[in-house]
Parts: sequence; C-alpha cells; structure tokens
Amino acid sequence: MLRKALACAGSALQQQQQPWRTIACRRSSSVSSAVNSIILRSLKDHYLEVSKMTPPPKVSPPTPFSVVKGALDHGGPVLRRTHGNEEIGISVMRLANIIPGGGGDEEEDGINQLFLHVDISKTGRKESLHFLCGLYPDALGIHSVSLRPKAEPSGFLAVPTNYAGPVFQDIDEKMRDALHSFIEERGINESLFPFLQAWLYVKDHRNLMRWFKTVGALVNDSKQGASYA
Repeated sequence: MLRKALACAGSALQQQQQPWRTIACRRSSSVSSAVNSIILRSLKDHYLEVSKMTPPPKVSPPTPFSVVKGALDHGGPVLRRTHGNEEIGISVMRLANIIPGGGGDEEEDGINQLFLHVDISKTGRKESLHFLCGLYPDALGIHSVSLRPKAEPSGFLAVPTNYAGPVFQDIDEKMRDALHSFIEERGINESLFPFLQAWLYVKDHRNLMRWFKTVGALVNDSKQGASYA
C-alpha cells in the first residue's frame, strides 16, 4: 500500500515538473528554428545575388589545346593536347590557393596570377616531366621541373617518392633557358592566360553556387537547396 502511495506521489511530482521541461524544450526549439531561418534566408539571398552575376565572355583555348570534359567538376587537368608522341595535360589554380596572401596585389575579384601544373608524358614511360609555372597576362615563368610517376587515368598527379630534381634556380642559366624553350615549343606560354582566367571565374562561380545550396540543404536537413534553382 505504501509502495503504491509513493509511486502515485512520484507521478504527481513529475507531472508538476513536466510543464517547465516542456517550456524549456519549446524555447530551445524556437531559438534553433529562428537561427536556421536566418541562415537559410541569408544563404538564399546570397545564392540569388551570385546567380545574377554576369559571366565573363566565352573564350576558346589556343589551338591545338582542347578542354577536358568535366574539368569544371574536378581538380584534374583543364586542357590537353598531343605533341608528337607526347601527351600534355595542364591543371590551373589561383596563386592565392598556393601561397596564403599570394594574390594580395590582385584587384578585388581579380584573377591575374595563376599557377600551372604542366604534365608531359610519353607512351611506354612510367614517369612524366612535370613543370610548375607561374602564368601572368604577359609572361610565364618556371618555378620547378621534376620527374613524377605518370598521372593516374583520373588526371590527378601522383606525389613523387624519389628524387625529383634540383632546385630550378640552381640549374645552369643555359639549361633554364632551354627548358623555357622546351615548353614554349609545346604552346605553354602567356597565350593560355585569357582562357584559363575565364575558366577559373566560371569554376569559382559554380563552386560558390554549389556551396550555398549544399549548406542550405544541411541546415534545413532537407532538400531546401533544390528550391534555390
């Protein structure tokens, strides 16, 4: 009998406390919902603003380079071409993505300094010649030359595990000049800049749009991002 009375008293006490727990829960849920709404509204506003940006004029790559299919959606090569029995692939990124603050003298939203990864391989060879170059509107400079395992079919470069080569600036000047002539003969020069600059604008724009949609979908825990389009 006593046990039953205690159980009833405990139940009554829980019922008295329950409203406070319910209120706290509702407040927490209300705050969370309000924050999510603010984030989603801001994401959507930014998405719509970015979607109205005027894309740069369409630029074609210099002949005989061709654009790698799907290059905008992955980090592999952007351009390819053949030169005799050689396969040449070019990947590009902004200088600021290599050296923090490296694009400090660029104009706002400008892309005036690029880094190129130039991979030159031959059939039957396990290694390829890899050039890391700085590309500008009116010039191209070589930062390093190394031997690397041939790129994977996906286009991603393998990290060298053996001796790759000397520091480029330590090489004899005549050899440095010869290496510049070597890549210029294969069309690796400042003529690539207009296309690669425009290509990076488009890629950055696409990545930003995708980011807004993905974050929105995660915050909303639904397919909210799909309603932006």
